[in-house]
Amino acid sequence: MMNQRASRRTFIQSGGIMLAGGSVLGTNLSVARGAHAYGDDTLKIGLIGCGSRGTNAVIQAMNTDGATRLVAMADVFESNVQSSYRAIKSKHGKSDSHGQRVDVEGARFIGLDGWKHVLQSDADIVFLATPPGFRPLHFEKAIEAGKHVFMEKPVATDAPGVRRVLAANEIAKQKGLAVAVGLQRHHEARYRECIEQLHEGAIGDPIFARAYWNGAGSKLRPRPNNVSELEYQLRQWQHFNWIGGDHIAEQHVHNLDVINWLLGEYPATAQGQGGRDTRSDQTLGETFDHHMIEFTYSNDVRLLSQCRHVRGCWNSVSEHVHGAKGSCDVSAAIIRDTSGKIVWQSSQKNSKDKGCQQAQNDLFASLRNGEIPNEGDYGATSTMTAIMGRMASYSGKIVRWNEALQSEQLLADVDAMHSLRDIAPVQPLPNGNYEVAIPGQTKVI
Repeated sequence: MMNQRASRRTFIQSGGIMLAGGSVLGTNLSVARGAHAYGDDTLKIGLIGCGSRGTNAVIQAMNTDGATRLVAMADVFESNVQSSYRAIKSKHGKSDSHGQRVDVEGARFIGLDGWKHVLQSDADIVFLATPPGFRPLHFEKAIEAGKHVFMEKPVATDAPGVRRVLAANEIAKQKGLAVAVGLQRHHEARYRECIEQLHEGAIGDPIFARAYWNGAGSKLRPRPNNVSELEYQLRQWQHFNWIGGDHIAEQHVHNLDVINWLLGEYPATAQGQGGRDTRSDQTLGETFDHHMIEFTYSNDVRLLSQCRHVRGCWNSVSEHVHGAKGSCDVSAAIIRDTSGKIVWQSSQKNSKDKGCQQAQNDLFASLRNGEIPNEGDYGATSTMTAIMGRMASYSGKIVRWNEALQSEQLLADVDAMHSLRDIAPVQPLPNGNYEVAIPGQTKVI
């Protein structure tokens, strides 16, 4: 039994990269990582990005079977680190036989470079939950540091970022590092059962699909007088494309990912429209409040994609597909024949956080079993699907996948950011307005 535990622990610490001949791929997994302070199977966690999503993801990770320990935290803002620490401590503050489970004394880091200290810690797995504009940088450096990774979606906000993630993910595969992405529907039993039914031909060949993320959205507050432009944008990141990607990427990516999963591919083209009906004040960010995109897949299958942040309207967060033999509400896990009669329905109950918790259950169980899951490729291609939709909406043009993926439009050089005093990538015009995309005039490739 001791040999099994020791080998399991060695596997986790080394990233599972030992080859048959005993050699190790890569040189940045130092021997120091093999020395485990607690002498057991404890999985040590580092958190980069201490907002609500990162906080909840760590709490869910520490809910999983087996010993876990939070060993490092980082965020740009001290208030986020402190509130996250208190929330995690309230759920998992009890000590175990090896000491504190929330063991971050002296390991809570503040500022734009705080993430570097987390990667220098002895964490086995790092959670990347900052606003998505920083994701490609943090992911690349986490893989270089030899860490297993859970990263939130979307994994980038522009095509260069997607390519950077795909390249780093190939290195993760070579090193045997686990990569999980916060597209939790892949882990929900209802979705998995439903997609399996569809793949087995329950509605015949798909002909047409619909996907929605329509809701109220978040309000953007005017900039206080005592903060820099960069700090203002970091605090209001959902409303600036370089860091948030617009809500088509930040939220609607979930629904687009489901359709890609269902069809087993990403779209070839996108065309559509969008605008700022309720965000007419251009001093308040640069994102659209609605997008309507038609994506085209192989065999001329079309996806009508709709996302909206407008209060007082019809709301829906769902995915639907229509085929030759019937239709399916994927989000409700209900399949109907052509007459509308229900012919299959999942017995699994819906739960708001069930998928997120199950995603952590699956990830940590895999690591403990010596398995190395990798969700990086579909995380990147689903992110690129959303970015391509934004390109179509902003430009008013037909956008093709290969052209979009090869776009050199870099929204921000986040590698060069080290201080809140740095110049923000987006600057207001002299009248205080931010430049907003104009379909027919804005170039996106």
